[in-house]
Amino acid sequence: MGAASRKDGCLATKALLIYPEMPPTYWSMRYALPFLGCQAALPPLGLLTVAALLPADWELKLIDLNVEAVSPAEIAAADLVLISAMLVQRESFERVVAMCRTSGTPLVAGGPYPTSCHEQIEGVDHFVLGEAEVNLPPFLEDYRRGQAKRCYRDPSRPDITRTPPPRFDLVDRTRYAGAALQYSRGCPHHCEFCDIVELFGHTPRTKAPEQILDEMELLYRGGWRGSLFVVDDNFIGNRRQVRKLLPEVARWQAERGFPFTLYTEASLDLAADEALMDALVAAGFNMVFVGIETPDQATLEAVGKRQNTRMDLLDSVRAIQAKGLEVAAGFIVGFDGDRADIFDRQIRFINEAAIPTAMVGLLTALPGTRLHTRLAAEGRLLSASAGGNNTHDLDLNFTPRMDAGQLRTGYKRVLAEVYRPRRYFARCLGLILRMKPHQASVRRIRLIELRAFFYSLFRQTFSRYSLVYWSYLLRALSRRPFMAAEIVTMAVKGHHFFTITQNLLALEQFKERLGRSRQDLEARLRQALAGNAQSLAAWQRCRERLVAKARLRSTRFNPDFKVGATRAFEEFRALVEGLSHGLAFKKLETTDEH
Repeated sequence: MGAASRKDGCLATKALLIYPEMPPTYWSMRYALPFLGCQAALPPLGLLTVAALLPADWELKLIDLNVEAVSPAEIAAADLVLISAMLVQRESFERVVAMCRTSGTPLVAGGPYPTSCHEQIEGVDHFVLGEAEVNLPPFLEDYRRGQAKRCYRDPSRPDITRTPPPRFDLVDRTRYAGAALQYSRGCPHHCEFCDIVELFGHTPRTKAPEQILDEMELLYRGGWRGSLFVVDDNFIGNRRQVRKLLPEVARWQAERGFPFTLYTEASLDLAADEALMDALVAAGFNMVFVGIETPDQATLEAVGKRQNTRMDLLDSVRAIQAKGLEVAAGFIVGFDGDRADIFDRQIRFINEAAIPTAMVGLLTALPGTRLHTRLAAEGRLLSASAGGNNTHDLDLNFTPRMDAGQLRTGYKRVLAEVYRPRRYFARCLGLILRMKPHQASVRRIRLIELRAFFYSLFRQTFSRYSLVYWSYLLRALSRRPFMAAEIVTMAVKGHHFFTITQNLLALEQFKERLGRSRQDLEARLRQALAGNAQSLAAWQRCRERLVAKARLRSTRFNPDFKVGATRAFEEFRALVEGLSHGLAFKKLETTDEH
């Protein structure tokens, strides 16, 4: 396809931008959002930036499937659909592709998932891969002339000082818990398992300070307040430029009474730069997400995470916290060097470091990474990609050195321990007491915080962990009353983490029970085949009871996890039916012999 004419014969001007739904993950904060009266954590910044690059005379509409549904009529009415997706959004992405095929509306796809896996994706008319600033303009020109090609992929790294501000006006701010903007792309490090350098390069490119202030002003005038996520994968990758930016942000914030509380991602070596930490706090940052990955130094060296080997990990975390910055962190199990004690070591480190938000995931070999290339060369790659959700997708896409069963069991134990309410609230309290509060970084109590507080009192008071919840609230508020917003925010996040963990482990337990039932049926069948007709009839009744119980249990899951439970049940039923067919064949053989 690729004609530049509308379905009614006029020049194409009506574009529908669609952001796929995020499944429930530790990252999504889905179960915390009702406390805030919101439907999604952040607006789709990538698509808002793409919208700013489209022709000014186009009629644009953006639908974020995390806050509203898209109808077949809306897709059919568009001249062109543009979609951007991450790997974790694949299922929702595929549903949009199917809707476009049904309506006949041309579909343009971009973002991390298509960029890494476009050769495996079917049903898309045009791929605009890599960075939109260099790949979207040639597509638009060819589309205008009716000669659009299937794939556009220029690996050039654009100068993002020329990137226009995102079209924040296309979304309803009241549906989101916070806002987002991007300052830089790229990372100077080269961790084996990370795809950031493959997507954005080694040399961090930054916007000019005035661009960031302009984007903050756009948000401010649009009524946005509160949390503002600077989405850079390593905000301090270009420290020389960051040092120029932060004083300007601090001045802008001070002039407006600090309307935004900022947070971002950075490398752990931030801890060695006291002046930079002070500048972050002065600008209104109160949290950084860092990739710690593992407390094992040999593993850090082996996977190229050398920036984490130049300092004591625990001391580094504490140095950042002492400045008034909460440390959220990522951890991974499944590295080649992991031994049987790695699970206990991860649990111990997370608790000692007082890191409430600990995103622990199974190692995933992402397409395009050095890890993916190495494992393919070693013959250990099982699939091109996993589900993209490494924090609770237990399907490995490679053969680990550790026994896979042992790895999954250990991983589930880490999640169960880390997000045991008593341990979680102990980390929250430890962090609150350890952090040095600053006027710039202590959150204002706004209407959304008050709503969250009262909703938290109602929901969490009557929860299974109410006693530890109240113990945490009373102790934290009595010691740090001026940090009430942070204290309540951590409690609300805890509800999300507990809910995800409880449902994930219940689903895994259900799958394990199905596996044991299948093995039991196989053993009973062998015994029945050695017996008489009554034995076979008894086996049939046993099979029917187990299938009926499994079906009933699969319907009792949280709606967000019911799909996984239903899929596991259908696989179980298919296997059991296979046993039944084998039994029928045996009966037929016996009849023929007689």
